[in-house]
Amino acid sequence: MYEARIEKRLKKEVEKIGGKALKFVSPGVSGVPDRIVLLPHGKIIFIELKATGEKPRAIQDYRAKELRALGFRVECIDSIEKIMDFISEVRGNAI
Repeated sequence: MYEARIEKRLKKEVEKIGGKALKFVSPGVSGVPDRIVLLPHGKIIFIELKATGEKPRAIQDYRAKELRALGFRVECIDSIEKIMDFISEVRGNAI
């Protein structure tokens, strides 16, 4: 499945549970995750989106490691199934 379709579905599913999935663009810093997911109760999760079966590039792995070192959760999602698993998990923990 194409990355754009996965991204659109993530946004829709996050909004259904009262959150926001904001596009993350950081001029001058390559490899940042595609979306910042903001959930009720102040929870923030960074999401890297990929077409089905694709893996993050080395710079994307590096940025994810940096964010995790700062205490943030970073996920890589490449399918609708992974979106639904993510939503099920955060719905139980965040709301």
